[in-house]
Amino acid sequence: MSIKSQSELRKLQAIGKIVRLTLEQMSAHVRPGVTTAELDAVGAAVLKNHAAESSPPLVYGFPGTACISVNDEAIHGIPGKRVLAEGDLVKLDVTAQKDGFVADAAITVRVGRVSPAADALARCAEAAFRQGLRAARVGNRVYEIGRAVEREVRRCGFSVIRELCGHGVGRTIHEEPCVPNHYDPRFRAKLTDGLVITIEPIIAAGSGRAALQPDKWTIRTGDGSLAAHHEHTIVVTKNEPILLTAA
Repeated sequence: MSIKSQSELRKLQAIGKIVRLTLEQMSAHVRPGVTTAELDAVGAAVLKNHAAESSPPLVYGFPGTACISVNDEAIHGIPGKRVLAEGDLVKLDVTAQKDGFVADAAITVRVGRVSPAADALARCAEAAFRQGLRAARVGNRVYEIGRAVEREVRRCGFSVIRELCGHGVGRTIHEEPCVPNHYDPRFRAKLTDGLVITIEPIIAAGSGRAALQPDKWTIRTGDGSLAAHHEHTIVVTKNEPILLTAA
Protein backbone atom coordinates (compact mmCIF):
# COMPACT_ATOMS: atom_id res chain seq x y z
CA MET A 1 0.00 0.00 0.00
CA SER A 2 0.94 3.65 -0.17
CA ILE A 3 0.11 6.12 2.58
CA LYS A 4 -2.60 8.50 1.42
CA SER A 5 -3.34 10.39 4.64
CA GLN A 6 -2.08 11.21 8.11
CA SER A 7 -4.85 9.01 9.49
CA GLU A 8 -3.46 5.99 7.66
CA LEU A 9 0.05 6.81 8.87
CA ARG A 10 -1.12 7.04 12.47
CA LYS A 11 -2.84 3.65 12.26
CA LEU A 12 0.26 2.07 10.75
CA GLN A 13 2.40 3.63 13.44
CA ALA A 14 0.04 2.22 16.06
CA ILE A 15 0.27 -1.36 14.84
CA GLY A 16 3.99 -0.92 14.24
CA LYS A 17 4.45 0.02 17.88
CA ILE A 18 2.46 -3.02 18.99
CA VAL A 19 4.66 -5.30 16.90
CA ARG A 20 7.77 -3.69 18.43
CA LEU A 21 6.43 -4.12 21.97
CA THR A 22 5.58 -7.75 21.23
CA LEU A 23 9.11 -8.48 20.04
CA GLU A 24 10.58 -6.68 23.04
CA GLN A 25 8.54 -8.76 25.48
CA MET A 26 9.29 -12.02 23.69
CA SER A 27 13.00 -11.17 23.56
CA ALA A 28 13.01 -10.43 27.29
CA HIS A 29 11.83 -14.00 27.96
CA VAL A 30 14.50 -15.67 25.79
CA ARG A 31 16.81 -17.78 27.96
CA PRO A 32 18.11 -21.34 28.13
CA GLY A 33 15.35 -23.73 29.17
CA VAL A 34 12.38 -21.83 27.75
CA THR A 35 10.35 -23.45 24.99
CA THR A 36 9.38 -21.78 21.75
CA ALA A 37 5.73 -22.38 22.68
CA GLU A 38 6.24 -20.40 25.88
CA LEU A 39 7.72 -17.52 23.89
CA ASP A 40 4.77 -17.68 21.51
CA ALA A 41 2.37 -17.41 24.46
CA VAL A 42 4.15 -14.24 25.58
CA GLY A 43 3.65 -12.74 22.12
CA ALA A 44 0.01 -13.78 21.99
CA ALA A 45 -0.65 -12.12 25.35
CA VAL A 46 0.89 -8.83 24.26
CA LEU A 47 -1.17 -8.73 21.07
CA LYS A 48 -4.36 -9.55 23.00
CA ASN A 49 -3.63 -6.80 25.52
CA HIS A 50 -3.41 -4.29 22.66
CA ALA A 51 -6.51 -5.59 20.82
CA ALA A 52 -4.35 -6.72 17.88
CA GLU A 53 -4.32 -10.04 16.01
CA SER A 54 -1.55 -12.13 14.52
CA SER A 55 -1.77 -12.09 10.73
CA PRO A 56 -0.17 -15.45 9.73
CA PRO A 57 -2.89 -17.60 11.36
CA LEU A 58 -5.65 -15.42 9.92
CA VAL A 59 -4.29 -15.20 6.39
CA TYR A 60 -2.41 -18.48 5.94
CA GLY A 61 -3.54 -20.73 8.77
CA PHE A 62 -0.09 -20.71 10.38
CA PRO A 63 -0.12 -22.85 13.58
CA GLY A 64 1.19 -20.21 15.97
CA THR A 65 1.14 -16.53 16.82
CA ALA A 66 4.75 -15.76 15.92
CA CYS A 67 7.21 -17.51 13.65
CA ILE A 68 10.06 -18.74 15.90
CA SER A 69 13.07 -20.21 14.12
CA VAL A 70 16.17 -21.62 15.83
CA ASN A 71 19.74 -21.90 14.55
CA ASP A 72 19.64 -23.29 10.98
CA GLU A 73 15.92 -22.57 10.73
CA ALA A 74 15.76 -19.34 8.73
CA ILE A 75 12.05 -18.46 8.79
CA HIS A 76 8.56 -19.71 9.58
CA GLY A 77 9.51 -22.00 12.46
CA ILE A 78 6.44 -23.37 14.28
CA PRO A 79 6.35 -22.72 18.04
CA GLY A 80 6.31 -25.91 20.06
CA LYS A 81 8.12 -28.06 22.60
CA ARG A 82 11.63 -27.18 21.47
CA VAL A 83 13.73 -26.03 24.41
CA LEU A 84 16.22 -23.23 23.81
CA ALA A 85 19.82 -23.92 24.80
CA GLU A 86 22.82 -21.77 25.60
CA GLY A 87 24.40 -20.57 22.36
CA ASP A 88 21.30 -20.82 20.18
CA LEU A 89 20.25 -18.09 17.74
CA VAL A 90 16.48 -17.63 17.79
CA LYS A 91 14.61 -15.60 15.20
CA LEU A 92 11.39 -13.97 16.38
CA ASP A 93 9.09 -12.83 13.56
CA VAL A 94 5.83 -11.03 14.38
CA THR A 95 3.23 -9.82 11.88
CA ALA A 96 0.13 -8.27 13.40
CA GLN A 97 -2.94 -6.32 12.38
CA LYS A 98 -5.34 -3.85 13.93
CA ASP A 99 -7.98 -1.53 12.48
CA GLY A 100 -7.27 -2.86 9.00
CA PHE A 101 -3.53 -2.16 9.02
CA VAL A 102 -0.59 -4.59 9.19
CA ALA A 103 3.04 -4.33 10.31
CA ASP A 104 5.81 -6.94 10.24
CA ALA A 105 9.18 -7.19 11.99
CA ALA A 106 11.77 -9.77 12.99
CA ILE A 107 14.86 -9.89 15.18
CA THR A 108 17.59 -12.42 15.89
CA VAL A 109 18.12 -13.00 19.62
CA ARG A 110 21.16 -14.63 21.19
CA VAL A 111 20.39 -17.26 23.83
CA GLY A 112 22.92 -16.69 26.59
CA ARG A 113 26.51 -16.62 25.34
CA VAL A 114 26.85 -17.48 21.66
CA SER A 115 29.88 -18.25 19.54
CA PRO A 116 31.78 -15.40 17.88
CA ALA A 117 30.59 -16.71 14.50
CA ALA A 118 26.93 -16.65 15.60
CA ASP A 119 27.32 -13.17 17.03
CA ALA A 120 28.94 -11.94 13.82
CA LEU A 121 26.10 -13.38 11.74
CA ALA A 122 23.44 -11.65 13.85
CA ARG A 123 25.34 -8.37 13.69
CA CYS A 124 25.67 -8.70 9.92
CA ALA A 125 21.91 -9.08 9.44
CA GLU A 126 21.38 -5.84 11.37
CA ALA A 127 24.09 -4.02 9.42
CA ALA A 128 22.69 -5.25 6.12
CA PHE A 129 19.27 -3.94 7.11
CA ARG A 130 20.76 -0.51 7.77
CA GLN A 131 22.44 -0.51 4.37
CA GLY A 132 19.19 -1.47 2.68
CA LEU A 133 17.39 1.27 4.57
CA ARG A 134 19.78 3.87 3.17
CA ALA A 135 18.81 2.81 -0.35
CA ALA A 136 15.07 3.12 0.34
CA ARG A 137 14.45 6.59 -1.08
CA VAL A 138 11.86 7.96 -3.48
CA GLY A 139 13.09 7.57 -7.05
CA ASN A 140 15.50 4.72 -6.32
CA ARG A 141 14.67 1.36 -7.82
CA VAL A 142 13.67 -1.68 -5.77
CA TYR A 143 16.81 -3.55 -6.82
CA GLU A 144 18.99 -0.91 -5.17
CA ILE A 145 17.84 -2.12 -1.75
CA GLY A 146 18.92 -5.66 -2.55
CA ARG A 147 22.23 -4.51 -3.97
CA ALA A 148 23.00 -2.63 -0.75
CA VAL A 149 21.97 -5.57 1.43
CA GLU A 150 23.96 -8.14 -0.52
CA ARG A 151 27.06 -5.96 -0.64
CA GLU A 152 27.13 -5.75 3.15
CA VAL A 153 26.44 -9.46 3.63
CA ARG A 154 29.26 -10.40 1.28
CA ARG A 155 31.57 -7.94 3.01
CA CYS A 156 30.87 -9.81 6.25
CA GLY A 157 31.69 -13.13 4.61
CA PHE A 158 28.15 -14.52 4.68
CA SER A 159 25.44 -15.35 2.13
CA VAL A 160 21.99 -13.99 1.33
CA ILE A 161 19.27 -16.64 1.16
CA ARG A 162 18.09 -15.57 -2.27
CA GLU A 163 14.76 -17.38 -2.28
CA LEU A 164 13.54 -15.20 0.61
CA CYS A 165 12.79 -11.51 0.30
CA GLY A 166 11.10 -8.44 1.72
CA HIS A 167 7.72 -7.31 0.45
CA GLY A 168 5.02 -4.72 0.42
CA VAL A 169 2.82 -4.63 3.50
CA GLY A 170 0.23 -2.41 5.15
CA ARG A 171 -3.20 -3.78 4.34
CA THR A 172 -2.32 -7.47 4.34
CA ILE A 173 0.70 -9.55 5.22
CA HIS A 174 2.30 -9.82 1.77
CA GLU A 175 1.80 -7.25 -0.98
CA GLU A 176 3.71 -6.02 -4.00
CA PRO A 177 6.50 -5.26 -4.53
CA CYS A 178 8.82 -8.15 -3.77
CA VAL A 179 12.01 -6.66 -2.29
CA PRO A 180 14.92 -9.09 -2.92
CA ASN A 181 17.94 -9.14 -0.65
CA HIS A 182 20.27 -9.33 -3.63
CA TYR A 183 20.72 -7.37 -6.83
CA ASP A 184 18.19 -8.49 -9.44
CA PRO A 185 17.74 -6.10 -12.37
CA ARG A 186 14.23 -7.39 -13.01
CA PHE A 187 13.01 -5.51 -9.92
CA ARG A 188 13.36 -2.08 -11.45
CA ALA A 189 10.15 -0.45 -10.27
CA LYS A 190 10.80 2.94 -8.69
CA LEU A 191 10.15 3.49 -5.01
CA THR A 192 7.34 6.00 -4.55
CA ASP A 193 6.46 8.44 -1.81
CA GLY A 194 4.41 6.74 0.91
CA LEU A 195 5.12 3.16 -0.21
CA VAL A 196 5.01 0.70 2.72
CA ILE A 197 7.49 -2.18 2.52
CA THR A 198 9.61 -4.47 4.65
CA ILE A 199 13.36 -4.67 4.38
CA GLU A 200 14.47 -7.99 5.80
CA PRO A 201 17.91 -9.49 5.26
CA ILE A 202 17.69 -13.26 5.78
CA ILE A 203 21.23 -14.55 5.69
CA ALA A 204 23.26 -17.69 6.30
CA ALA A 205 26.73 -18.56 7.45
CA GLY A 206 26.98 -21.13 4.65
CA SER A 207 25.92 -21.35 1.03
CA GLY A 208 22.60 -19.53 1.33
CA ARG A 209 20.51 -22.35 -0.13
CA ALA A 210 17.09 -22.86 1.44
CA ALA A 211 15.16 -26.06 2.13
CA LEU A 212 11.46 -26.35 2.97
CA GLN A 213 10.87 -28.87 5.75
CA PRO A 214 8.24 -31.65 5.87
CA ASP A 215 5.98 -29.51 8.09
CA LYS A 216 5.49 -27.30 4.98
CA TRP A 217 6.24 -24.14 6.98
CA THR A 218 9.78 -24.14 8.32
CA ILE A 219 12.56 -23.15 5.95
CA ARG A 220 16.07 -24.18 6.96
CA THR A 221 19.43 -23.56 5.37
CA GLY A 222 20.18 -26.35 2.93
CA ASP A 223 23.60 -27.06 4.43
CA GLY A 224 22.62 -26.80 8.10
CA SER A 225 24.51 -23.55 8.66
CA LEU A 226 23.26 -20.87 11.04
CA ALA A 227 20.76 -18.28 9.80
CA ALA A 228 19.90 -14.76 10.95
CA HIS A 229 16.97 -12.46 10.14
CA HIS A 230 16.42 -8.76 10.77
CA GLU A 231 13.29 -6.99 9.51
CA HIS A 232 11.31 -3.80 9.92
CA THR A 233 8.32 -2.23 8.21
CA ILE A 234 9.08 1.19 6.73
CA VAL A 235 7.43 3.98 4.79
CA VAL A 236 9.44 5.31 1.86
CA THR A 237 9.67 9.11 1.74
CA LYS A 238 11.60 11.78 -0.13
CA ASN A 239 13.89 11.99 2.87
CA GLU A 240 14.75 9.30 5.40
CA PRO A 241 12.28 6.39 5.60
CA ILE A 242 9.83 6.23 8.49
CA LEU A 243 10.53 3.18 10.67
CA LEU A 244 7.19 1.84 11.85
CA THR A 245 8.38 -1.13 13.94
CA ALA A 246 11.54 0.27 15.54
CA ALA A 247 11.97 2.83 18.31
